[in-house]
Amino acid sequence: MGSDHAPHAEIDGALAAARDLGLTVILVGQPEKLVPELRRCGWRGDGDRGIELVEAAEVIGMGEPVATSVRRKKKSSLRVGSRLVTDGYADGFVSAGNTGAAMATAKMVIGMLPGVDRPALAALIPTRSPKPTLLLDVGANAECKAEHLVQFAIMGDAYSRAVLGTKSPVVGLMSIGEEEAKGNDLTKEAFPLLRKMSSLNFMGNVEGRDVFSGAVDVIVTDGFTGNVMLKLSEGLTDAMLWMIKRELTASAVTKAGAMLAKPAFRNIKKQLDYSEHGGAPLLGVRKIVVIGHGSSNARAIRNAIRAVKEFSENRASERIEKGIAETNALQGVAQVRRTGN
Repeated sequence: MGSDHAPHAEIDGALAAARDLGLTVILVGQPEKLVPELRRCGWRGDGDRGIELVEAAEVIGMGEPVATSVRRKKKSSLRVGSRLVTDGYADGFVSAGNTGAAMATAKMVIGMLPGVDRPALAALIPTRSPKPTLLLDVGANAECKAEHLVQFAIMGDAYSRAVLGTKSPVVGLMSIGEEEAKGNDLTKEAFPLLRKMSSLNFMGNVEGRDVFSGAVDVIVTDGFTGNVMLKLSEGLTDAMLWMIKRELTASAVTKAGAMLAKPAFRNIKKQLDYSEHGGAPLLGVRKIVVIGHGSSNARAIRNAIRAVKEFSENRASERIEKGIAETNALQGVAQVRRTGN
């Protein structure tokens, strides 16, 4: 109910996901707005075409204050949807609405994994290598402590192994220089902590230019920096595609060349299109939550639902929980050895 194009994009995306992926998708929202749109698509009632409908009388808008709206609107689509996941009626939850409200609701209703202080939003960034780079946090935590970045690294490592199939993910810390002494107080404090993590393949600091190189599999940073990086990459992608199109249509010669290279450009556009990934998984909560862009189209919604399916099939939440527990246990043993207790 909360995206820029709601409920059209959600309904069309849900129908596509149910058809293509063989899933049952539960649409949570106001029936007076959803049912007419579903009827337009030929839906005949619960269960038809893999779509069920659960009523939620209230909606948290994009501009509403997070803290008060989440507490006050107990019948919001975010609260009702999260409760369906908590109760085991649904495997995961997708929202393209208010990011802050979705995150706060997930923390409050679904709850955090044991040992995790804060959840993190993770985004897949296309690179020169066959596999994308996982960047986190991209907006859940504007301010972080060094310990939070360590947890982000553990969660990113587990997700990369479980969902992306990376055997030994290389982890990098976003900074303004490769040297350990470079960066702000946060990165300087996080560096030695990450280096001590024997469970991680930590390579050290990385810079902004390394994001698209594919040199690392996971990059950790605070949510403020990560969100700026994500939005910058989206804007740069749009600008580059627009400039390429402008140049290719500038003359008859370039138009002819563009026709020959059209399949290649189509593949590049597909790799750079955020809707191919659908949304960002919220790592660290007990169940699967994927948060999409506010401007998500039907394809993005469909692929966000696909991400939930992959997350569930690969039991990523369980692997993250196991990774956090094992790391905490190892660190506890190391601490005992250092103190001699």
